[in-house]
Amino acid sequence: MNKLKLLLKDFYNMSKIRITVFDDSFHELAAYPEQIAPFCQIIRSDAVAAARCHHCDAQACEIAAKSRNLYTYRCHAGLTESITPIIIGNIIIGYLLFGHVFSYRTHDEGWIQIQDLCKSYSIDMHELKAACKKQPVIPENYISSASHIMQAVASYLCMERLVTLRRQELPVQLDEYIQAHFTENIDAPQLARQFGIGKTQLYEIAKQNYGVGIAAHIRNLRIEKARQLLSEQPGLSLAEIASACGYDDYNYFITVFKRTVGVPPKAYANSIHKKE
Repeated sequence: MNKLKLLLKDFYNMSKIRITVFDDSFHELAAYPEQIAPFCQIIRSDAVAAARCHHCDAQACEIAAKSRNLYTYRCHAGLTESITPIIIGNIIIGYLLFGHVFSYRTHDEGWIQIQDLCKSYSIDMHELKAACKKQPVIPENYISSASHIMQAVASYLCMERLVTLRRQELPVQLDEYIQAHFTENIDAPQLARQFGIGKTQLYEIAKQNYGVGIAAHIRNLRIEKARQLLSEQPGLSLAEIASACGYDDYNYFITVFKRTVGVPPKAYANSIHKKE
């Protein structure tokens, strides 16, 4: 955690933008600086506005989780924020978010929009305007660059194992095992025995993290690998691709591929190479 805080401090010293780390339930773990900006303190002094702040963050979290990618947006009070998920394997274990960014061409232009967005809140608008004037004006290209650096920080956290939020928990262990063995003869009963859990718990973990059951998730991984091989190694036969993806039965592989992708493997390969 100390190393993580130092990394957040480095990001702030470079960008002058506050950055926060959340766990997968969007509970704050660390931030730098720890104190939120005066502008946000004024906004959150109103209960309705504070609730909207939390809702805005949660909504951004959901969008980033679904896209599994960076999401930059303007909050309900008119400031710009950016969020990226921290992913190990296929599991989202947390989020990095930077915010409280005043991204307008001028203070006057920004204040016109912010005043309109916040006019229904029970806050001192004179204080808010003064806090607004103290916000540094940050251009869009700067935000874009800072967002990309934040994504790099997220990748670094995973590679260096600095993030320990859920590293040793069952969903991550299960995902790592599936990633390593999905082309082998594995199924839900075998995985349940491997991890000493019941089929119901296994199904719940899969549904929560993948949106489908274990069998469907393994099938999706295999078909994705098949699509990659068809695209990148056109010299391989369909029998070789089927075997590489964990299918002993060549005909069954073709059936599953067509049902999943919508076209047979040969037609898919032809369409890919025509585009090239």
